[in-house]
Amino acid sequence: MGSNERRPLPDDETYLSALEDIDAVEGVDATRFNLPAIGWGAFHPSVLEALIPPRRGPVQGPAAAVFATEPATREAWAPPRGDGAPAASLWLPAADDTPAAVATASPPVAASLSRAGRIMALGTTASRVTGMIRSLLLASALGLSTLGDCFNTANNIPGTIYLLIVGGAVSSVFVPQLVRAMRDDADGGRQFTDRLLTIALVVLGVLTAACMLLAPQIADVTAGAAPAADHALTVTLIRYCLPQILCYGVWVILGQILNARERYGPMMWTPVLANLVMIATLAALMALVGHARLTEQNITPGEVALLGLGTTLGIVLQTVTMVPYLRRAGVGFRPRFDWRGAGLRKSATLAKWTMGIVLLGQIGSLVATRIGDTMDERFRGQGVGYTAYMNAQNIWQLPFAVITVSVITALLPRMSRYAQTGDRAAVRTSVSYGLRVAAVAIVPCAFALLAFGPQIAAVLFGHGQSDAAMARNTGFMLMALAPGLIPFSAQFVMMRGFYAYEDTRTPFVITAWVTAANVAIGLLAYATLKTTPWVMVGLCVASTLTYTIGAIMTGRELRRRLRGVEGRRVARTHIKLGAASVAAALIGAPVAAAVSAQLAGTVGNATALLGGGVVFGVLFLVVSRKLRIEEVTSLARVIRTRLGY
Repeated sequence: MGSNERRPLPDDETYLSALEDIDAVEGVDATRFNLPAIGWGAFHPSVLEALIPPRRGPVQGPAAAVFATEPATREAWAPPRGDGAPAASLWLPAADDTPAAVATASPPVAASLSRAGRIMALGTTASRVTGMIRSLLLASALGLSTLGDCFNTANNIPGTIYLLIVGGAVSSVFVPQLVRAMRDDADGGRQFTDRLLTIALVVLGVLTAACMLLAPQIADVTAGAAPAADHALTVTLIRYCLPQILCYGVWVILGQILNARERYGPMMWTPVLANLVMIATLAALMALVGHARLTEQNITPGEVALLGLGTTLGIVLQTVTMVPYLRRAGVGFRPRFDWRGAGLRKSATLAKWTMGIVLLGQIGSLVATRIGDTMDERFRGQGVGYTAYMNAQNIWQLPFAVITVSVITALLPRMSRYAQTGDRAAVRTSVSYGLRVAAVAIVPCAFALLAFGPQIAAVLFGHGQSDAAMARNTGFMLMALAPGLIPFSAQFVMMRGFYAYEDTRTPFVITAWVTAANVAIGLLAYATLKTTPWVMVGLCVASTLTYTIGAIMTGRELRRRLRGVEGRRVARTHIKLGAASVAAALIGAPVAAAVSAQLAGTVGNATALLGGGVVFGVLFLVVSRKLRIEEVTSLARVIRTRLGY
């Protein structure tokens, strides 16, 4: 087949069978440990390496090596096990997609890419699991009321400021720019990378120093008119946490440099170290305090220092540990201040729209923070403020972060290459596949959170310095957020279709409308419910409505850009998954509620969650089979084959 003739695209089941062949020769299936029974392997980026449709031009990924051969030789293809390190090259440098060129694709590199995908999947999951443990200890040590609000407000400020100033630009703009520089520049993008790092260090260093001086004013903006003692505590914690701005910026840029070289593991694993340091810090604080109830009035300066410095130390170590991975990838760093004419002006032009997107997003976040702190002051000790809201958000984001973000992390560099070569069909098919493969887990997870929100929150947060009533309020917020997980995930995938074309203006316009709707609906909820403890639940409902509006707008604009996004196929998959999930939730939720009514406490809620969850999972799979959801059926077939059934 010549390079000007497009290869037919195999269906999803064929791709999954190819993945099974790839995985079978690697010996150890690392994805078995501490992961969902549905089989994480279907979602991590090694799957995408095999599933992303081939395109005209250079052949890449395990799929190229597998589908290049006849069935008989495909079964015999067995790449040797490597050392687990990610692939050193950006892609397999075949000159075209003729059978001869495809046949020369390197099996060892394909095996390394598949193993790198496993490392990334495990890292994402480990990061989220340890992050959840951190949240549990935080709720137990500080509670869900004022002290917890002071810490969460301070600890979120560095990330917010980083995102507001440069974060969105780095994440969405510089990956395509790095890919282009690595492809087009004679030095493989080395000078572009050096200049980018130099600018980042200068900007982030100045920004961090300025924020340290303006800590009281930052507290005024984020925390509002808090009592003097609460304000002073928040300012102190902010100053301890602000050095994280520099660390976050450097860490993200180093991670994106590695991502552009298809080395995804380090960026997924290093947050685990930060979480472990934070867990150790909280454990030390709890041991120091003992059984005493820690509040904003009785916490000592030493305990505040332990909390703040321990948190920042984790982020510092998270950043520093990226350096050995860069050296292993052959990436050095030499400060360069010759910025003029270096091609960064285009990046800055693109970045201004992304920075606008982040700014709009932070407006909504600021509204939620101010309202949450107000509700905590108004209903002290009830767990209806900002900390409870953040805990609900953390649980709600878990499926999205583990599944959707991993899918997109692997898709974006490749989609950027498709866009740069004008292969619109490949971009369209990749977006469609990203939407469908993420939905297989996102849709049932959303309905599971809706069905079991109170039990999940009670198990996670109903102990220590929190109680069952506080945890139940978090559960109600989680239920209100749950339906929004589906459109939020879909919009995230579709937005990357614009970023692949280095179009950041369209996402900005969409985000402007969505943010306006979010703030308007949120303020309406506050005005309606401000005399009740249900305001934050109302904000969660507002978020769900806003995510739905955003997904609809993004889908419409992307369909115009790509001349379609296989909308009928995507919609059919989502509708069937929704039907299966509703059927499972209608039976699973009453089972969990009945068990909770009979058994009290954490054990009772855990039993209810386990029983209801098993019923939900079994019914979902049964109904999915009856509805012939091809993505679920294909995944189940691969899983059964791996298990020997």
